[in-house]
Parts: sequence; C-alpha cells; structure tokens
Amino acid sequence: MSAITQKPATDGQKKQLNRFLTDVVEKVAIEQLVEKLGLSSPETQRVIEHGDELAEDVRTTVIASIKRLSVSDNFKNEEVASKYGYLSGYKPKGITTQTNRLRELFPGIGFADEKLAESPLAPNAEGWFAIPRWDKIAPTYGEAVQKVFDLLKKTRNGRFTNYREGQLGSNQLQLSTKTASAFEKLGETQKDYDILVVSAQFGIRHRGRSVRRARETFIGNEFGLGAFAIGIMLLTHPERLLNYDDLWIDCAGDEFAPGADGSFSECPFFSFSFGRLKFGTFGVSSARVCFGSASAFLPQI
Repeated sequence: MSAITQKPATDGQKKQLNRFLTDVVEKVAIEQLVEKLGLSSPETQRVIEHGDELAEDVRTTVIASIKRLSVSDNFKNEEVASKYGYLSGYKPKGITTQTNRLRELFPGIGFADEKLAESPLAPNAEGWFAIPRWDKIAPTYGEAVQKVFDLLKKTRNGRFTNYREGQLGSNQLQLSTKTASAFEKLGETQKDYDILVVSAQFGIRHRGRSVRRARETFIGNEFGLGAFAIGIMLLTHPERLLNYDDLWIDCAGDEFAPGADGSFSECPFFSFSFGRLKFGTFGVSSARVCFGSASAFLPQI
C-alpha cells in the first residue's frame, strides 16, 4: 500500500527530546554568550527584566525548528505554489445543521455526539464535520461510496460524473491503512453514535502538493480523507465545489488500483468543470496547482 503509516510519538521519544532540549540550553553557556555579545551590566539587566519575552522568543524558535526538522524530505520536489482556495464561499456549517441534513439524506441514520463540536478545534483544522460510519450506509466501503455518489447526482440535478463507474469494488478502491485505523479510533471514542464528529480541513492546507507529498507532511495525528468522507462533506457543504476555480480535492485517504491487480498506485479526486461535479483518479506523484488533499485530525490526548 502507498499510504504512510504514522504513529504518535511515544513517551520515551518525548522524554528523549525533552532531555535533548535541556542539554542544548545547558550547552549554550550563558556566561560565555554574555561575554561574547559584550553586554554591559545595564544591558544584561534589561534582558532579565524582559525575561518573559526572551522565553517566548526561544519557545517560538524551538517550535519552528522542530517543525522544520520533523518534516520528511521525501518527494519535496512534488510541490508547486498555489493560490487556489474556496472561491464559492464555503464555510464549515454548524454540526447540528450537518447532522439534520444527513438524516434527511439517509433515513434511519442515528445521531452524533454533538457536544464534541464545542471543543477547541485541532490545529490546522477548519471546522467540525459530521461523517457517518460507512458501514452504517452499506455492507462494503465501495457500496457506501456509490450511495454517496447517487445522492451527489440527485442533489445536483444530475450534474455529477463518475469516471470510475463500476470500479468501486474492494479490488480497486480501498481506504489507506492509516485512515482506516484513524476512523476505528474515532469510532471507539464515539461508540454509541452512527455519525462521527471529526475535526478536518477541506484541502487548502495541502494545496499544490502531490498526494504522496501531502501524506509525507501529515503531522502525527493527521490522516487523509477518502471518497466516502469527502463525498459526505460535499453533501452537507455543496458550496465547496461550485466553480471551476475552486480548489479541487484529492482523496488522500483512499487508494485506487486502476488495473484491479493489487497495485494501488492512484488516488481518487473530486473536481468541477462545465457546471458538473466530477470524480476520477490520478497518480499520487503529480503536484497540481489546483488540487489539495483533504485531511482530518485525531484528538490529541
């Protein structure tokens, strides 16, 4: 599989990093630093009086350095500058509005733990999204995706094209290991509900990156969203893709095997042109200026 499986930092790693940073501070040798800068007693006293600002500057610098060093260089050439965004005016809707809409679209679907949406959003997320468990919609993932597609076509008055019609079986379309695991964890923490409340972003965070580059740059609690989740989000937020110049969406949480031969070398996407929402697949190595991978975030404990 092409997905990158990432686990949260272990307690041992956290302790090791903490010890390393402590050692760095000790090695700075403040006395020598003051002498090297030639600080006078009044100047040194002024720095002491601005200790809080100094601490904040150090903290900001350390965070920036850790972020820079923690990102893989793999596929770093698969990024292009992009200014594409949410031209059609999409904004995340309230969680109750979303769940009510889902119950209209999927009669019999249950409820969500809507109080979760009162919690602070994860860093890099845009909003809270209501996403049903796919197995509450159909027996297989591909069948659940097809039901979402049927509704997209219906709600858009037929203006939806699936270029992979009849190719949504498990031998061609599957969730990545990381994404499947992430939804299992969300399901465990929201076990009494049919609809999961998920902290996510709709593509702009990874715009201009190839799918595999986006996967490389996912932070520890981040995972890609697939055709089912993104399709659901488009049902509750149809204004997300209404214009040719809207940012199109890579489904980085899915893998697609064009030859149904076990080689899951492509990734699905949603696009919009000639007044129609469209679904297709493309290679994971292409960095396209008008695309961005949608992703979600597990709660950090």
